[in-house]
Amino acid sequence: MLNKLFRFSHQRISWLLLAATAIALFVTALWFQHYQHLEPCLLCVYIRVAVVGILLAALVGVVSPQQSALRLTGLAIWIVSALWGLQQSFVLVEKQSGQAPTTLFGNTCDYIPNFPNWMPLHEWLPELFQPRGQCGDEAWQWLGVTMAQWMVIAFSVYLIAALVISISQLARNR
Repeated sequence: MLNKLFRFSHQRISWLLLAATAIALFVTALWFQHYQHLEPCLLCVYIRVAVVGILLAALVGVVSPQQSALRLTGLAIWIVSALWGLQQSFVLVEKQSGQAPTTLFGNTCDYIPNFPNWMPLHEWLPELFQPRGQCGDEAWQWLGVTMAQWMVIAFSVYLIAALVISISQLARNR
């Protein structure tokens, strides 16, 4: 099985599939924002950035998946993005469930993202990365699962897949 995953990671289709899932998640987030009028909170914006990180990982991998340096760089970006997205999703689930410490104003978040000075995404692309909602809002559910909980599931799947593919790379190189 690891050998099949190793070979699959050398094909462009594997990286295009990863890109397609990230694009689907990002488009879904925009649909919720613009058609369901569910404005993103600060943590939602950070989750979007993690999804963009996974898309970036896929684009790095799709350039030349046969080249170890590009494939491993893509895997590293994929793992870091999945870990960060998972962490942000867990924090959002805590805030929405009331388990996070509250302030005088409840489970609120900042309205100004803490992006690096050299990459102020909320200024460059405010329609995509400017938080306008409250972190404590739990406005949408499907099958009794909130959007934040679905993102925990999505990033867990991303992380498990990336780790298994990484293991296949290491096992093959032995």
